[in-house]
Amino acid sequence: MLVYISFSVLYKFYLQFSDGSKFYPDYITHLVSKQTEALLNTFGYNAEVLAHPNEPSMKLILNGKYLARIIEGCNSISVIILFVSFVIAFSGKLKTTFFYILSGSVLIYTVNLLRIVILSIGLYHYPDYSEFLHTVVFPGIIYGMVFLLWIFWVNRFSKLKSRNE
Repeated sequence: MLVYISFSVLYKFYLQFSDGSKFYPDYITHLVSKQTEALLNTFGYNAEVLAHPNEPSMKLILNGKYLARIIEGCNSISVIILFVSFVIAFSGKLKTTFFYILSGSVLIYTVNLLRIVILSIGLYHYPDYSEFLHTVVFPGIIYGMVFLLWIFWVNRFSKLKSRNE
C-alpha cells in the first residue's frame, strides 16, 4: 500500500509540474497521443491529434471526424503504478522483480497503446457501440491482462510461492 501511495503522489506531482510544459497536457499523454496517431496512419487511416483548447486532453481526429479525447487516464501510468505496487507487495528476488516490473510495464504500455488504436477504429466504424466498447470491452482488456500478469507473478516468481512449497 505504501508503494502505491508513494508512486501515486509522485505521479500527481508529475502532473502538476507538467502544467504549462510544451508537451500538452503532459509528456506521457502527449507521447501516447502521437504514437496513436502514427499507428492509425500506419494502418491506413488519416489520423491527427491536436491539443484540446478547453480541457487537458488531446483531440483525436480520424479521417476528418472528431472521434475522441485522449486524456491523462489513457496513458496507462495509473495502471502501471497499480501493477508495480502489487509485484513489489509480493516481491521475489531483486533481479527477477526488477525485470518483471520492467517487462510488465512495457507490455502494459504497448497493449494500452494498441487498445487505444483498436478502440479508435471501433469507434469510427461502430459509433453505436461506443459506450460498450469504451466502458466494458477495452477496460476489460487492459485490466484483464494486468490480472493475468499478477497471477503469473505470484504463481511463478514471488516469495509467497516459495514459502508455500
